[in-house]
Amino acid sequence: MMFAMGNVAKAADLDINLEPLKLQTPEMEMKLDCQAAPAYRQELELPMSPLMGSSEKYQLTWMRTNPGVKPYKVMDDLTFAGIPLFVAGIIAKGEKKSFRQNTSENKHTLVTDFKTEIDNYTQFFGPVMATGLKIAGVEGRSDWGRYLASTAMSYGFMALFVNSIKYTAKEMRPDGSTRNSWPSGHTATAFVGATILHKEYGLTRSPWYSVAGYGVATATGVMRVLNNRHWVSDVLSGAGVGIMSGELAYAMSDLIFKGKGLLRGDAISERSIIDHPSFFSISMGLGLGSQSLDFGAETMSDAHDNFNLKFGASTAVSAEGAYFFNKYVGVGGRLRVNSTPINGWDRVLNYADQDVKEMFKDLDADMDLRPLNNIVFRTADKQPQFTIESDHLTEFAADLGVYFNLPLSKRFAMGAKLLAGRSIMQELNLSAHYQGKVVDVNPMAILDDDPNFFYETDETYDTKWDYFTLNANNTFKWGTGISLTYAYKENYAWRLFVDYDMARKTYTLEYNPTQFMHSALPTYFDFAEMMQEIDPAYAADMISEMSPVTTHIKKNRHTFVIGGSLTISF
Repeated sequence: MMFAMGNVAKAADLDINLEPLKLQTPEMEMKLDCQAAPAYRQELELPMSPLMGSSEKYQLTWMRTNPGVKPYKVMDDLTFAGIPLFVAGIIAKGEKKSFRQNTSENKHTLVTDFKTEIDNYTQFFGPVMATGLKIAGVEGRSDWGRYLASTAMSYGFMALFVNSIKYTAKEMRPDGSTRNSWPSGHTATAFVGATILHKEYGLTRSPWYSVAGYGVATATGVMRVLNNRHWVSDVLSGAGVGIMSGELAYAMSDLIFKGKGLLRGDAISERSIIDHPSFFSISMGLGLGSQSLDFGAETMSDAHDNFNLKFGASTAVSAEGAYFFNKYVGVGGRLRVNSTPINGWDRVLNYADQDVKEMFKDLDADMDLRPLNNIVFRTADKQPQFTIESDHLTEFAADLGVYFNLPLSKRFAMGAKLLAGRSIMQELNLSAHYQGKVVDVNPMAILDDDPNFFYETDETYDTKWDYFTLNANNTFKWGTGISLTYAYKENYAWRLFVDYDMARKTYTLEYNPTQFMHSALPTYFDFAEMMQEIDPAYAADMISEMSPVTTHIKKNRHTFVIGGSLTISF
């Protein structure tokens, strides 16, 4: 304390100014200089506020471009993957009845009673998914401006192609509703959306976006077939149109915008099968295998030889995919429709024609039944009208199993698989249609052995029934196959394959030439049913000649399918 007081006294003696120290700084003028942001297109210009101290204009842009993104070339977006699908649809047009059963002159239906409206919504999965990701802030390939332009052109090209072909070809729909079946608009819409999702996010972020998009698009096409709205050929060509439209639109964007509006490049510039053997594919092939079914002579009337059905080459369409744990082994599955035509249906019609003639001979030879010859049958030639309901034996198969991959180079790989699954067969049949007078019977006259127990009524009948029916049971199946894959462009690859499938089937042939008599002689069959409780043997004798004959045979179904597929690797 004494030391401090002493220092103050000394400072006073020396006349030193002890005022606080002040820091002198030059005056600074605050000024904010705003410059226009670099942009490729000026969409909206706003004058700067006077407070900003600048007369320049501020720009809001919709074509933002991230630095370092390499511009796409036109050929980068053209894989031409849609062309073989479109051509496959043209080829399948000749086989369009492979997946149908005729129910009338212009209407066809599948065996299943499948009905859904989900396909009206799944066709929009691709654009909804891509737009939702953009709204959520997930960067894809394009900024909003380029994305909207590419999407608009994609759907514009698709609508132009689909409608110009539809109303030129005028293909009747399988349900007989309208003549605008080929190609499928729903399927084209689904696949153009899947291609947009693939371009925006599948190539730039994760191939699972591509798998999801094309998987839902494939399901949409399958539902269009199951809903009886389209032939398989319509769906194949529709898928091709959708892919081609999307690729053409993105190639046009490359020409128009160059490098503008690109946010992300491809995640992998060159796809390697060695590192990425996982895949999703759509395939079409030609099936060869079991050539005939031989049924014994007891199946038909005694005048015929063995009943033999001969098969031609089948058409196979499938969707397949597998996920690989490493370069060599993975697991996956396959959905396949395999349709085999029956050759020589004229022989079947000849069988039916001969049986009708023999029926009339039997009626003429039997004094008790001769009246039916002039009363029941009312056409000049006394023959039913026959219609081939389905002339293809169609198999629906679902398989799961193990997949193998052997890389040969960055572009080529060999593959193999071992699958097991379920085989579901569609029946085929020949129907008959007949009209005539209803004949009534006097039950008491039958019991008294009175030959005049038939008498004509004023009623008529009009009936249609299955004359021949062939079906097979649903069974376990197994299969294998080998393939050669060529990755020709990034995520895309072509695959050639040979598949083998085997299933043990029980085939059932039902021969029923007299089913119409249940409509022509209703009282007679009512009486036989009543007698069933009183005298079963007598009742059985009454209807023995009017009951269907059923024959079963067991046979291994061997099928070799040779074909090609469009593959997306990931």
